[in-house]
Amino acid sequence: MAFGINRSELKAWKEAVRAGEIAFLTHYWLDDRFPDCKTVTKAGCADLAKLIEWGKRYGLKPEWIDHREDYPHFDLFGKTELRVLLDAGLIEQVNRFNLLSKHEG
Repeated sequence: MAFGINRSELKAWKEAVRAGEIAFLTHYWLDDRFPDCKTVTKAGCADLAKLIEWGKRYGLKPEWIDHREDYPHFDLFGKTELRVLLDAGLIEQVNRFNLLSKHEG
């Protein structure tokens, strides 16, 4: 279950993904399979070759891509999530979801 984002944020992410950009959407998330993870960042791009190549920089495997509808994406958690957001300069998302203090060290 996702929460902590609004409709306009989701719409903007979907538009960027469809446009072939590497786009990021962070939200709170609860899933019994990942009890220690309270957030997830979706790194998406409709251009699969571009998404796969981007993912290699972070050790992400193509088989980890979630091919949901028209919005293929990697689900990022923990330290990988933090590193990607910092590399992308998305400090607002890091601060908004208090990720720096959760993954220091």
